[in-house]
Amino acid sequence: MLNLKLGVGVRELDAQVMEDARARWDQLTKPLGSLGKLEEIGIRLAGIQGKVFPEVTKRAVVVMCGDHGVVAEGVSAYPSAVTGLMMANFSSGRAAVNVLARQMGADVHVVDVGSCCEQEIDGIVSAKVKAGTDNMAVGPAMSREEALAAIEVGITIAKRLQRDGVQVVALGEMGIGNTTPSSAIAAVLTGHPLLELIGRGTGIETSVLPHKGAVIQRALEVNQPNPADALDVLAKVGGLEIAGLVGVVLGAASAGIAVLVDGVIAGAAALVAHRLEEKVGAYLFASHLSQEPAHRVILDAIGLSPLLQLEMRLGEGTGAVLAMPLLESATRLVREMATFADIGL
Repeated sequence: MLNLKLGVGVRELDAQVMEDARARWDQLTKPLGSLGKLEEIGIRLAGIQGKVFPEVTKRAVVVMCGDHGVVAEGVSAYPSAVTGLMMANFSSGRAAVNVLARQMGADVHVVDVGSCCEQEIDGIVSAKVKAGTDNMAVGPAMSREEALAAIEVGITIAKRLQRDGVQVVALGEMGIGNTTPSSAIAAVLTGHPLLELIGRGTGIETSVLPHKGAVIQRALEVNQPNPADALDVLAKVGGLEIAGLVGVVLGAASAGIAVLVDGVIAGAAALVAHRLEEKVGAYLFASHLSQEPAHRVILDAIGLSPLLQLEMRLGEGTGAVLAMPLLESATRLVREMATFADIGL
């Protein structure tokens, strides 16, 4: 149960509306349940929005950006400076998520919650808690207060989306090295063996994986994150952009906005948010299954099933944006299909 005094309260989905929505789906000209996950999506969207005919025409992507001190341990194929370069790329509208978001009619909101980039970049929301986390291999990535501040940034962004009438938000991120804290979070909160959770991230050589695992293991030994306290885990072995996404999840669920979870980093944020407030789980849709091995473990821990399997591991929210048409299809089917009564049966 959420007790962080963050000004959010997540309600249960509207059970009566979901029952009415299921009855509507059952009346459509098709065998019962034959549209599979699309029916489940439509019914959950109905419960989220409180109406049998939900809409997902107003869409957004939030890309949280932050850097990681643990990159100094050689866990990434790229230096931290790439985070700032990619923020400029987002600003220019030339990154993969920009291209896909334009195709899907989604607005992209890029937020600098914790990068090391010193320059102001046009179109980037500046909400920096600090210039990157500390090296979690030698001490906590950040303080509890800093983690809370980053969560607050995400909640504020979600409230803005609510005012803009957004109905679905995709979680995106950019932060060189951030599969390392994501794997650490997954290991602590799921209890799954660490070595089975470590992936190649930005594309490190297979020979580097044991070193990456050793760095994460050292971070866990040094910091001793408490698996019963998700905020403690987030602060000690997490990231500022991950914390920002935790806030987006909490704020979006509080505002009745559906959330499309992207890959392993967004998944780690969703897992933390779910441990802080279990009711957010009903608002989450797993867009795809990442190639990062920790992702499936994270989704299983939340109780989510991926809609797509495209062998992606880019991040940025790309997989989440690609799932938006599936949500739209569910809303169109329930609204536009004939019922058996319409055709005289």
